[in-house]
Amino acid sequence: MPRVDELIERLGKAKYLTTLDLCKGYWQVPLTDSAKNLTAFRVPSGLFHFKYMPFGPHGAATFQRLVDRVLQGLDNCAAAYIDDIVIFSETWEQHLGHLADVFERIPRGLVVNAEKCQIAKQEVSFLGYVAGGGSVRPQVDKLQAILSCAPPSTKKSVLSFIGLIGWYRRFIPNFAGRAAPLTDLTKKISSSKVKWTPECEQAFQDLKSCLCKDPVLQSPNFDLPFVVQTDTSELGLGAVLLQGDGENRHSVQYISRKLFPRETKYSTIKKEALAIKWALDTLTHYLIGKDFVLETDHQALQWLRKIRDTNARITCWYLYLDPFKFDIQYKAGILNVMADFLSHHS
Repeated sequence: MPRVDELIERLGKAKYLTTLDLCKGYWQVPLTDSAKNLTAFRVPSGLFHFKYMPFGPHGAATFQRLVDRVLQGLDNCAAAYIDDIVIFSETWEQHLGHLADVFERIPRGLVVNAEKCQIAKQEVSFLGYVAGGGSVRPQVDKLQAILSCAPPSTKKSVLSFIGLIGWYRRFIPNFAGRAAPLTDLTKKISSSKVKWTPECEQAFQDLKSCLCKDPVLQSPNFDLPFVVQTDTSELGLGAVLLQGDGENRHSVQYISRKLFPRETKYSTIKKEALAIKWALDTLTHYLIGKDFVLETDHQALQWLRKIRDTNARITCWYLYLDPFKFDIQYKAGILNVMADFLSHHS
């Protein structure tokens, strides 16, 4: 299955976008005679089996493979996530040609639900996001569902809320820290009926309010270099992926996480080295094979070089950085505002 983030980012700075919805996607895939018998089920009137692929654990991957074959060779202008297809172009002439290419392939037994299609738009709703013109933001109706959520009363409902709002965690700078009072309720030692404290209520309302401010991230431009800022604190790790210079610098994604109990005992410089390794690991699909700038305290990397052969964990960290190509720029904490904020609020 494709990564949702990767599909959203492939839209880039496309100015014309079209989305197609395949009607009852799974039921458009006929089963072979040998496969039909494997879907048999019993009802009071007898034994029956499916003629077409039913919804189930393997259906998504099978249908995804089918759609990928239909769109094979159109990677630069079309993508799909199961039954949702998006077509994206830089110019109107290109978009007409791309639409023609896709529509010529669709008649191979697939049916499009015309009512759910968005044709030649500057912005489209796709996989819960609104994308277009180089920006990405949450879909309004999805936000309304989050904002209307009542405070959860059980561990299961807390997990449901965290999972729902976690879909948009890339828009919330310090998601791990903001959600900490809620995630603490889901620990194994906690009872199934949660104790809702003022701290939980504050975190609950804070997470919802973060998405009310119309957060916007820029789609990455893979023709331009990236900048990674990292920082650490006694609480956690923070990093920001950026592009551009000066006033034109914009955020592509920000990430943070809390330190594990064993990691809180690390020295400051060891935490800084861990922040670098963790950030590059998390953002590897943006950075691997490309030149980028790493803005951090360079002492952490010097420390890694000096003691790389004294500890197995440190050796692994040092070797992990080897495939990446980056220039190091020292940035004091007072200037490294975003990453510093993320690490202190994880």
